[in-house]
Amino acid sequence: MRLTSLLQVCLVATLLLQTGCAANSASNFKLSNLAKSDIDSVTDMHIKEIHKLCRELTIKLYKRNPRELAKAPPGTTEKKRLAQIFSAQRIHGFSELGGAKGTAAITLSFSEKYEGDRVFALMAGISSMLFAAYNYQDEFFILDDIDQQKLYNSARNLETVAWQLNNRRNNSGERYILSNGVSESGIRNLSYERLFGKLISLQDMMAMLIADTTNRNITRVVQSAASMTFLPI
Repeated sequence: MRLTSLLQVCLVATLLLQTGCAANSASNFKLSNLAKSDIDSVTDMHIKEIHKLCRELTIKLYKRNPRELAKAPPGTTEKKRLAQIFSAQRIHGFSELGGAKGTAAITLSFSEKYEGDRVFALMAGISSMLFAAYNYQDEFFILDDIDQQKLYNSARNLETVAWQLNNRRNNSGERYILSNGVSESGIRNLSYERLFGKLISLQDMMAMLIADTTNRNITRVVQSAASMTFLPI
């Protein structure tokens, strides 16, 4: 591994540790760690942080949009939704969404015709899109490969989602899903925007790390955040 790659790995590992990711230590060492390179360990840390941020975003969106959970099948709770969103069903698509996953599920969440739980459609789509960017893997080892272009594309797609969340409205002029807003006292709540910013930064950093360690280029796309289309994963 080149010197620049080692420096980047160390930098990312340090940043993730500061945000609360668990460090590899004697207390949590696993034999499987011997089959990991430095970049594999950093990738695993990224994935854990992404899961954490997606869970946090899901909970916040349900608190802001309780009407959406009320559209779910009887007996569905926020806890059950989280279990669904991060289940293996992300690979095959969700029956409740007509088999949609990834960007197809995200698109459904902003469709005028969709009458179901929009928060579920949105977060199931985001979760499965990011899962696809990591080859549907939660853990990486030395012989595993990862595509830097998928990581880059997913970051651009997240920018598009963030814009749509703030701007897409139904025929009545109301936002499909509430997120950022201004309180009665005039205080702006940008916590959703910050979560998206963290997710986008993680994906961009991971894309650059992979490109650097594999000597592969990223095809950079000039795309407006207001675009209604998504890049392929």
